[in-house]
Amino acid sequence: MPWEKSFDEKTVINQIMEVFWEKGYAATSISDLTEATGLKRGSLYNAFGNGKQELFMRSLLKYDTEQRAAIIKRLEAIEDPIVAFDTLFDALVQQAMADTEKKGCLLTNTALNITQYEEPVQILIKKGMDEFAAFFERLIKRGQSSGQISESVKPKPTSKALVTFVTGIRVMSRGVFNKTALKQAAEQAKALILAHN
Repeated sequence: MPWEKSFDEKTVINQIMEVFWEKGYAATSISDLTEATGLKRGSLYNAFGNGKQELFMRSLLKYDTEQRAAIIKRLEAIEDPIVAFDTLFDALVQQAMADTEKKGCLLTNTALNITQYEEPVQILIKKGMDEFAAFFERLIKRGQSSGQISESVKPKPTSKALVTFVTGIRVMSRGVFNKTALKQAAEQAKALILAHN
């Protein structure tokens, strides 16, 4: 008799993601995942692949799609590139203040220990960061075309710097910087594209 799923896959992946996000990959055990989902180890492996790393990869894919990719899509729909920049960095500070558990960003948390993961996870993290940089580069070029951003701003290196600011804000928001310091960091990030105007 073939094995059949008796649960909603999206719900289970979300439960798994929340555990990894809260505890971190290294501190999460298979027992933690079975407890959170109510599934036995065999059911998890049959549905999602054999091993904690595969379950983590599924979690990262879900987070990347619903968070980073979705945010970029919403921001790209904003016609004014300066407003898009402001919206993003203001949102980062607001999210940090709302994050009472200090979980931060799952992708950023993973990037901090990227060498401990197998190649598929490393590729996903690097791809996400590269796509964020490409988004910033497109935004800068759009602002230069409209005359809102100076031609002296170099799109590619500035986009990398902006990703670094995003990552730094995500990390420091987990209990190191207060709201004032985070807002100051966000303003410095915005200044990278406006300083030459």
